[in-house]
Amino acid sequence: MAKKASETFYGTGRRKKSVARVFLTPGKGKITVNNRDLDEYFGMETLKVIVKQPLTAIEAEGKFDAYVTVKGGGFTGQAGAVRHGIARALVRADEENRPVLKKAGYLTRDPRMKERKKYGLKAARRAPQFSKR
Repeated sequence: MAKKASETFYGTGRRKKSVARVFLTPGKGKITVNNRDLDEYFGMETLKVIVKQPLTAIEAEGKFDAYVTVKGGGFTGQAGAVRHGIARALVRADEENRPVLKKAGYLTRDPRMKERKKYGLKAARRAPQFSKR
């Protein structure tokens, strides 16, 4: 570690409409999302794996406790936002983590957003049903 052991490291993660505030402290690997356990908050196993990916990449799964507040969007967007936030906090914890996380793509903010609805259409691209007569 580059800094003191009792220090808290902060990272903001974003994906789609979700924003996650992540606070990492050295600990036993407990992840709390919106005052609930990770397993309780994210029901699907794939979402739990997504959240833990940055910690797995640098082999620090049992070394940090994460306290996360996340709002906006759906569950998949929130899981992606938490992953982004954890990766950013890990870089603040130790700058040597940066190349591994950057190569894996966890530090890159996913720019894909929902396309806006256009007038004359039912959705972004969905047109009303066509009829010759």
